Amino acid sequence: MAMEVELEPMAASIGVSVPVLRFLLCFAATVPLSFLWRIVPGRLPKHLYSAGVGVSLSYLSFGLSSNLHFLILIMIGYSSMLLFRPQCGILTFFLGFGYLISCHVYYMSGDIWKDGGIDDTGSLMVLTLKIISCSFNYKDGLLKEEEGLREAQRKYRLMKLPSLVEYIGYCLCCGSHFAGPVFEMKDYLDWTEGKGIWSKEAKGPSPSPYLATIRALIQAGFCMAMYLYLSPHFPLSRFSEPIYQEWGFWKRFGYQYMSGFSARWKYYFIWSISEASIIISGLGFSGWTNSSPPKPRWDRAKNVDILGVEFAKSSVVIPAVWNIQVSTWLRHYVYERLVQTGKKPGFFQLLATQTISAIWHGVYPGYIFFFVQSALMIAGSRVIYRWQQAAAPSLANALVFLNFAYTLVVLNYSSVGFLVLNLNETLAAYRSVYYIGTVLPFLMIILGKVIKPKRPARSKAQKEQ
Repeated sequence: MAMEVELEPMAASIGVSVPVLRFLLCFAATVPLSFLWRIVPGRLPKHLYSAGVGVSLSYLSFGLSSNLHFLILIMIGYSSMLLFRPQCGILTFFLGFGYLISCHVYYMSGDIWKDGGIDDTGSLMVLTLKIISCSFNYKDGLLKEEEGLREAQRKYRLMKLPSLVEYIGYCLCCGSHFAGPVFEMKDYLDWTEGKGIWSKEAKGPSPSPYLATIRALIQAGFCMAMYLYLSPHFPLSRFSEPIYQEWGFWKRFGYQYMSGFSARWKYYFIWSISEASIIISGLGFSGWTNSSPPKPRWDRAKNVDILGVEFAKSSVVIPAVWNIQVSTWLRHYVYERLVQTGKKPGFFQLLATQTISAIWHGVYPGYIFFFVQSALMIAGSRVIYRWQQAAAPSLANALVFLNFAYTLVVLNYSSVGFLVLNLNETLAAYRSVYYIGTVLPFLMIILGKVIKPKRPARSKAQKEQ
């Protein structure tokens, strides 16, 4: 209680609630605490340190109940691997998602977040993905090379069961469960044990993480400043105010764009801090470039490409630049696993993946609208791309701009549902701009059925690539 009183002036000065400030302080603490991991000696102490820091930060941020929730998910995943290895992947998937959905329904955290509060469901979301990927990889360890393993399966499969200490350390590693990024158990074990790209025999000396960490922290500071400046000017409450309905179409559409643009800086800030934390620990290292001299890459920690999002030339690239590690998880553990052997993925796999993503975020209608429309948006963008590939150079440039404009319009229109969540508010916002972001994808898909460009002839060099 005394801590609450002490934090009130600081919370008021930056316009957040005390629970949110408490979370932000613990979240920022993941950076120095991840640095200290580097000097912890021995494998077992490192696992214990990872778990202990995660438990402590969770308790300080959300209270005792958060660790009880985490413990349930951890035991679901580990018990499935221990008792039902051949079915542990699918078993953990449904049990983990079932528990996560029950927490979403019980807490209705979207309303709490909109009102300036916070709870542990965001961390439960990250933890759910971790236990599912670990179970699938342990199950994949039973498969043989000749059974058509995909690259990700071959790279991340686990041949033996991790110990419980290793598993808890992986799940709660230095507070990475707060906001990600999601990473694989195989990488966590290699990092802790100094194997793979972290071994002394690997190419080049151990890379210094400090410059990359400073860059991520500077980016985080800039993103927070942008969010604090923009968000008061474009509150989400404006969508339900009479003055919004009095505006003309272009002003309403412009406000939708700016509200989404303003909200994104909050996510950019959070992901920049988590990136700094993973980089400084060393886990964010993902290998060396092929340049001369080689430079270290830190892709494992990267969760967003800000310029890639804001200037996306196509809707297809959005999953590769926004919430990158979750998008990678969805591709490896949902999208690819829904494709039957010998067949190509289609719209069904895309829609199913986006639906799973919506359910993972929560049970609000706004999430469903956003992710279903994302599937339609990507399908429409692919149509424009096919036209672009078959068009003459002069027309192809116009189609490149058309795809950029299409992505800009549909993405920012759709994101309103992700932000306001409520069914009536979402539909009212969409209706206020005549459902333009819903009509356009359907129009593109229909036109794609009518206007079918010839496939461009590929050169011999292209065929060999």
